[in-house]
Amino acid sequence: MSRPANLAADKIETAVLLGKSEGVLAGVPFFNEVFRQLECSVEWFYPEGKVLDNTPVHVAKVTGPVRRLLLGERTALNILTRASGIATAAKVVSGIARDAGWHGEVAGTRKITPGFRLVEKYALLVGGASTHRMDLSHMVMLKDNHIWSAGGIAQAVAAARSACGFSSKIEVESRSLEEARIAAGAGADVVMLDNLSPEALKKGAASLKAEFPHVMIEASGGIREDTLASYTSPHVDIISMGALTQGYDTLDFSLKIARGEVAKRVIGEGSVTVAE
Repeated sequence: MSRPANLAADKIETAVLLGKSEGVLAGVPFFNEVFRQLECSVEWFYPEGKVLDNTPVHVAKVTGPVRRLLLGERTALNILTRASGIATAAKVVSGIARDAGWHGEVAGTRKITPGFRLVEKYALLVGGASTHRMDLSHMVMLKDNHIWSAGGIAQAVAAARSACGFSSKIEVESRSLEEARIAAGAGADVVMLDNLSPEALKKGAASLKAEFPHVMIEASGGIREDTLASYTSPHVDIISMGALTQGYDTLDFSLKIARGEVAKRVIGEGSVTVAE
């Protein structure tokens, strides 16, 4: 004898996505894909990149069988809360750099959540920051372990160039101006000045640009939102911040199933009353 269908679980309902904290909406394609896989439809009331304020606010509605709405709820919300948190942080720091009159780019770093790279890198773009490298294939980055293993900076750059050819950039992490000069002289395209004070960074960057005007200079190492402006300089092209994708705050969203026929009619107009 076959088991009877769970009619309540198969009932078509609409759930409302509530934004409950202010910030930048990000992660829409991933949220959509979760529910597409579950054969549910999503309609957004706000576009990707919109700054949500006057919260709580109705952001979207999701329609489908109750069971499928519940299956997708937590995964979709986990993605959206984290992507929106990164985009919000990226928008803040990009604004600080712009207000300082700086010409360069604020970027994320390789410090991402395992398995979540695509979402976090995407969220940086939504917030107005750069992804830096998307993955290891986008640029060769030589750090201390690579340099020590190769026998020195010049040897590491030469080995990297022979492997990646002329079409890929090479970046070298440098702990001092002397190391940066060696890297630039060996043919590095990007030189990272790591863990220098703002004053030492600006002095070193100016010196490097005068000697190697074609080399891009990146500042990195413990730079935070409240110290970012002090690292901006006409001679610095990139400021990378691990804090954008490591230890970031999240935005608060919830998915609530609307009650009653009246609520469903109002949903169609973009404003709803939901179950709390």
